[in-house]
Amino acid sequence: MSSKQSSIKNNRDKEEVSGSDTVFDMLREKTPWVFGNVVRKPKINFPSTKSRYRINLPTPSKALGLIIIYIILFLLQTGLLYIIYRNPPAIGADSEGNAQFYYPGVHDQFIIEGIVASIVIFLASSGYLFLYQASKYIYDRSIALKILVLGFILIIFTFITLQFMLAVKTQAIRQFLKDLLDVYG
Repeated sequence: MSSKQSSIKNNRDKEEVSGSDTVFDMLREKTPWVFGNVVRKPKINFPSTKSRYRINLPTPSKALGLIIIYIILFLLQTGLLYIIYRNPPAIGADSEGNAQFYYPGVHDQFIIEGIVASIVIFLASSGYLFLYQASKYIYDRSIALKILVLGFILIIFTFITLQFMLAVKTQAIRQFLKDLLDVYG
């Protein structure tokens, strides 16, 4: 059998199997002047890494994994690394001695500010979990709708709360209220 007949037979075999062409084969067919017959796909045989000694460790449940991820996420969102590095005060006070929960600048924070923001962000992630859970009750429309609405409420509440916290921190809310009083007061 000649090489031309074998290549025709190989092409016919590939046409019979749907999706058997690799990207490299398709590129070679469409651009023969680029690759030619010089470049070919390497065949790599990886060594077998089976060992006769096997360690059987218990695998944790998905719920435990999710809880651990949420704890790590909560600690990172509170600014734990910032607290360790900068050692800021837990809460501040203004010149009159009144408690101040927000640090006046955007680049610094009090400990309580980071914890409150993390709790609020945690509520948003719970809202996204509720959105996911609503898809599991597709055949019970009333329960799915209640869970879906609860998820959306948590997400919208979190967004509004974080925007308000940022506006208070940057003094934008105070300027807005002052401008409002100037116009209507």
